Amino acid sequence: MKKSLNCLLAVTASVVSAEAFAASNMENPLYMPQNREVYLKTGAAVMYKKTDDTPALKARGLDHTEEFPVWRFSEDMGYGITDRLALIGRFGYTHDDDIARKGMHRGRLGLMYRVLQDSDPFVWDLYGEAFLSGVSPMKGTYTKTGFKFDNYSHGRYGIIFGTRLGKTWDKFTLAGHFEYLQTFGNHNNKISIARDAPVSGTPYTMGMIQFPEEIEANLRSTHETCFGFDTGYQITDTWSLGAGFEYYEHADNGVKSVHTKMPNATSEQVAQGLSKKFSNMRDGWDEYVLKLNVANQLTDNMQLTLFTEYTFDDSHSGSQNGTDIKWETGVRFNARF
Repeated sequence: MKKSLNCLLAVTASVVSAEAFAASNMENPLYMPQNREVYLKTGAAVMYKKTDDTPALKARGLDHTEEFPVWRFSEDMGYGITDRLALIGRFGYTHDDDIARKGMHRGRLGLMYRVLQDSDPFVWDLYGEAFLSGVSPMKGTYTKTGFKFDNYSHGRYGIIFGTRLGKTWDKFTLAGHFEYLQTFGNHNNKISIARDAPVSGTPYTMGMIQFPEEIEANLRSTHETCFGFDTGYQITDTWSLGAGFEYYEHADNGVKSVHTKMPNATSEQVAQGLSKKFSNMRDGWDEYVLKLNVANQLTDNMQLTLFTEYTFDDSHSGSQNGTDIKWETGVRFNARF
């Protein structure tokens, strides 16, 4: 009888420990804010990049070049509407002086619903988010060596559908996720046209034919997919370790037409040629991300995390996002109240 009672107490303690780990550790892969709880996860990081040798990078003379420091800032937040429904937001900003490119690289806001809770055989979440890249227009310049991006937005709104599935065993958590992003084509962009940019197949430049100095292009809709897994291990009451892997597929972009009205027939013909040339920009790429973090629980409601990510990628011929090396390291401060 005593042995059975001890066994029951051990199982109960294990369940309580698992639920406490998932509920209080904001780095736990299954963390979700409780009813009326607010959390903020504020990150700052530095990235080192060495580009690869896609034709697009070669044309601009940027193949196998180093970019450092690339500054990255993030803010993830959430509010527990109930114990099972939460408002979530994820935002990020990148500043890269080496290529004169800066701006918001991530913006999403939506809801997460916990279909199955900790007391069930496993935890299952569903979420939907608005993709907010359309808040700011995509900005860039068409030059004689190709297209130069000025920011990280592509100017389109979209919608994200995702799911997360996992379980906590005592001190260890394993969770997997999958999400799909669909963007909606528009002309929310500002593309400067360099006066010395060539008119393809002719000896003329854009300035010579009085092509507009700035245009808007009607971009096609596109999509992205992401899946991966994350783990968490509670080493002590105050220290935890996390690791994970993510795969991202970034589909090719494309131009349907030039939205800006042309001043003459020659410019109109050139605009149609550009639309055809960039109908499929072949600028997609695939990313494979390895993640590691260690977190210290400063108080019951505050946490400090050191994290690092290493990314492998495979880029299409028109992509300027391909790298030989991409390594990001930073610190994240988490708080809930």
